[in-house]
Amino acid sequence: MYFGRWKSGKDDEHEINMTPLIDVSLVLVVMLLLASPLAFESSIGVNKSDTAAQKSENTDQDERIEIVVVTDEQVRINKMDMPREDMSAVLKPLLDRASTRTVMIGCEPGVSHGAFVNTLDQAKMCGATEIAVFER
Repeated sequence: MYFGRWKSGKDDEHEINMTPLIDVSLVLVVMLLLASPLAFESSIGVNKSDTAAQKSENTDQDERIEIVVVTDEQVRINKMDMPREDMSAVLKPLLDRASTRTVMIGCEPGVSHGAFVNTLDQAKMCGATEIAVFER
């Protein structure tokens, strides 16, 4: 097996070809860089509806906070339409008054995934401890 090239000279030295080793190392580094964000991605816990329904308590209709993402720019909080950017100003006082701090979030058909996830994030930042997702 030949691992280097022959150098002509008075000492007759052999030199190892490092190019394949460097190539493989760089490929491994690139794969590590691409895969590392997946290891630290945050997750959203999802409960099965039948299990969660057995544990849920009867709450007052006034205490229930329901958010519907109508379009990419528009949301409806408890039947009140508003721009998605103004959502936190309305949602934070509602969550401060609620005893359970549970928010139900639904989405109209055609709304982008990014708008829905952004709404989930805003609800969590406003202080929602539990978020239930429902189908429209």
